[in-house]
Amino acid sequence: MSSISGPEAADALFATDPSVANQIPQSLARATSRLQFPPSYVVVGVYRLFTDKNLYVPAWQKCQHGTTRGAVVALIWTFLTFGIQKKFIEVFLANSPRVIGLSNDTMFGYKIPFNVHTYAAVLLLGSQITNILRFFLSRNIRIARERAWDQTVASRGKGPDFWLPYIEEWKVPPRVVVDTWTHRLQQQSLGGIVAFLIKRVLLVPFNFYPGVGIVLAAWFKALGTAHNLHRQYFKAKKMTDQEVAVFVEERKWDYRTFGFTAALLEGLPIVGLIFTISNRVGAAMWAHDLEKRQHFVAASRSRELAK
Repeated sequence: MSSISGPEAADALFATDPSVANQIPQSLARATSRLQFPPSYVVVGVYRLFTDKNLYVPAWQKCQHGTTRGAVVALIWTFLTFGIQKKFIEVFLANSPRVIGLSNDTMFGYKIPFNVHTYAAVLLLGSQITNILRFFLSRNIRIARERAWDQTVASRGKGPDFWLPYIEEWKVPPRVVVDTWTHRLQQQSLGGIVAFLIKRVLLVPFNFYPGVGIVLAAWFKALGTAHNLHRQYFKAKKMTDQEVAVFVEERKWDYRTFGFTAALLEGLPIVGLIFTISNRVGAAMWAHDLEKRQHFVAASRSRELAK
């Protein structure tokens, strides 16, 4: 069994598996290069969403009314509660500066170039405004995400027949046990609620530090975010839970780095909602390249069998 692990494992396939050791065709060269660094697809998704009318126009049309209503409510909420929330944070920090290492203008004794109370209040309010907008968008933004995926795939000139049944690329795939008590718990609503509460409670103190809370939250959500963004890919290939688990395990660091970058953008207050759409675009682009590699492996295996 190969000792290679981490991000290099999947790409080592071309060098270690004799059935695909042939020269990579020119049509796959650029895709192989992009697959070396999955977070690049997040950037590609942002670029395409903001530059392709076929993507941003339908998304805005679907979300325009919800955004307008949510923005009005958010402005009223900000006007009525910002002062109260800032005062509450001032009292909280005054009573527990040693616990969280913050005072009025220092962080663990180091001078910072902004008022901590104002920063914390703005961050808290930004999260609340995001939730208000998410409430008013809810169903429409979900539809916009799915359409963004479909439009991205269509823009590559691919139809439903492009997605092959799952093909195992590794000669010795990792053993993955799917039916565990943690997996069953995650499948239940209780598991999702518990995970949500644990993450929120654990990360609350870190939200007072600039950027720290967002980064930690993105790391916790990395794998789950990436898995969710490729849900349509797995569905298109009609993959079983076992096949999905093996596929993700073989590329776990690719999925972690992609998911971390995607979750980092989605975790930004307010604008993160836009990135939930662009990440679908990036995920579709990544899925397209992964599927091109599946085609290459299938063709290579067929040639080997024909010899």
